[in-house]
Amino acid sequence: MPSAASRSSRNPAAAAAAGASDTPASTQPAVDVTAITSRDDFLLELGQALGGQASIRPVDSVDAALESLAPTARRGQVLVLDALDVNDVRPTVDAVQGSAPQAVILVFAAEALERQVAAAVKGSKVFAVLPSPIDGRKTQAVFAGVIEEATARRKSAGTGAAAAPAADFTLGTPSARSAEALALDERGGRSRLLLIAALVVAALAIAGGAAWYYTRPASPAAAAAAPAAAPEAPAAAPAAAPEATLAAAPTADLSIVQGKVDELLEKARLAMRERRYTEPAGDNALIYYRSAVAANASNGEARDGLERVAGVIAGRFDEALNAGHLDDAAQSFANFKAAVPDDPRVADLGARLVTAQLTKQLADGNLERAATLLHQAQQAGTLPAEQLAKWQKEIGRRQDDVRVQRLAALVDDRIRDGKLTDPADDSARFYVHQLATSAPGNPNTQRAEHDLIAACLHKARDAALAKNTAEQDRWLNEARTAGATPADLSGFQHDLVSARAKAAQADGERFAQLSRERLRDGRLTDPAQDSAAFYLTQLQSADPDNAALIPVSRDLAKALLERARATLQAGKSADQDLAAARRFGADPKDIASVQQAAAPKAGSPDPATLAARLKPLKTVPPDYPQNALDHRVTGSVMLSFTVDAKGETRDVQVLQSTPPGTFDRAAVAAVKRWRYQPVLVNGTPVEVPARTLVRFELPK
Repeated sequence: MPSAASRSSRNPAAAAAAGASDTPASTQPAVDVTAITSRDDFLLELGQALGGQASIRPVDSVDAALESLAPTARRGQVLVLDALDVNDVRPTVDAVQGSAPQAVILVFAAEALERQVAAAVKGSKVFAVLPSPIDGRKTQAVFAGVIEEATARRKSAGTGAAAAPAADFTLGTPSARSAEALALDERGGRSRLLLIAALVVAALAIAGGAAWYYTRPASPAAAAAAPAAAPEAPAAAPAAAPEATLAAAPTADLSIVQGKVDELLEKARLAMRERRYTEPAGDNALIYYRSAVAANASNGEARDGLERVAGVIAGRFDEALNAGHLDDAAQSFANFKAAVPDDPRVADLGARLVTAQLTKQLADGNLERAATLLHQAQQAGTLPAEQLAKWQKEIGRRQDDVRVQRLAALVDDRIRDGKLTDPADDSARFYVHQLATSAPGNPNTQRAEHDLIAACLHKARDAALAKNTAEQDRWLNEARTAGATPADLSGFQHDLVSARAKAAQADGERFAQLSRERLRDGRLTDPAQDSAAFYLTQLQSADPDNAALIPVSRDLAKALLERARATLQAGKSADQDLAAARRFGADPKDIASVQQAAAPKAGSPDPATLAARLKPLKTVPPDYPQNALDHRVTGSVMLSFTVDAKGETRDVQVLQSTPPGTFDRAAVAAVKRWRYQPVLVNGTPVEVPARTLVRFELPK
């Protein structure tokens, strides 16, 4: 299992392991790989992924790498860049391309930085950008193309012909490369990579599992005693599985101790008495009995000793397996096979071990590792055909479930992002189609289809509320295409009616509030588009049943009548205010009363004469509005008001203001505080209608 990323100094043993091949000795590496990295874990992962197809030379710098990339080398040249150890990837790539054009370049970047690095090297000759920690399955798929490219460049260099340049690195998927290697594109990003990887792994399943699990020797002696098997491609699994390979399986010490048979048997007896059955390495009963048999195959004591050791190991195997210690059980199984390879119990123990391992991997959700284990069991013949078929069916079922869940998650993501139909190959509609094709009866598919229909209908509703008929029809058609039923469309109409009612209610409440505010400011009919009368008219149209309509209309009608009274007393026409008051529900009797009260009485002074007799006792200058002062705005407000029998002002109304609405509130507030000497008519104080112009000029 790949370890966590580190920058520890390179371990020579790790470098050697990374370059070691699990292939037979007769198989030669196809290319030479130079890797710029300082991470041992990266080298180990790379070596495991390449599986003997290349020899790997680790270096610390670009200069050291260029020294390794000789144009006259016997094999193709590949440069691997570990982005974690390269401060600036693009200049490094350009430097290598300029000095060693025959080298094929692979870049490995952390998943979080993969797209950033891909964008940085776009337009260069980089063959592919791959994720780190290394995905063995993906790396193997890409490396076939790398070998072909590197070999072609070497041949071109050897004949003196100009090497055919590799296509510029893109975020698309060139046909000459693995579809999975470069599935990341500018539009789909990581989500498309997950989908494509999930589809490609089904093809990779045919290629087989990773033999490195069982074949990597634990020690040089073991490697000499048993040649490793040829590497195999890893088994397929969902793209989201964390790893493509398994940790090295425990192996038995198969080395042979040289010596006389009697001496070996004596050492074996002593080890048995001291219960050193398989440990410590190189000094245990198993190795001495095996060595005695190797020296004399017919020695009965040696063979009997191996049987007794095998019995102890079988007991340890049972204990470890029952306790769930699968690594210990695997080690005991390897030792059992080393002791008695022809024992009929080997098949039973192997089947039990693989069954326990598969059960554990599936319980942990590690489908990829379970598939690798199953393929290894198939190659080794550990499980009977019936059990193999059962496990293959179970793993396939779970892989299908994971793929369906991933597609359903993509549908959710695209709906949340508003990508219902576009882009065509990365939208909710696209992934719902994938689900419906591969798993039509799956609950996830049904939920995804329902969510897409609901999202399309929601778009149609918003368009209808905005009175955009074309968009409404478009989204209704999309909902029908997605499978909307007549019940869905009926529900949409019901929701639309409800939404329109709520929108009308919200508009009504807003218009009612604006009407109240304009009444409070004295803006009864002016400005025409921002007055109490204007907003009350909007309220009548938007929500004729609104509860605020009657009280606000009553208040506006009353205010209009008061202003009409003052206007008539000033000797002017108030027909417009009276008509507006009538329109907003004023009682005809109240209208007639205002008209009669304003008619001049015989023998009484006219309003103008009374107004001329007013003597102010207290006048308060208005407060200059700060906003107008800041913007150096000047203006005036014409007001009408009534001086009552006590000399106090009331019914202060704005007749005209310049600029409209800027100084109204300040002027009204000032006049309300003015006081006059009561006007007497025949010795009795009377009310006097009056008008005044309040000016607002900037201080000098």
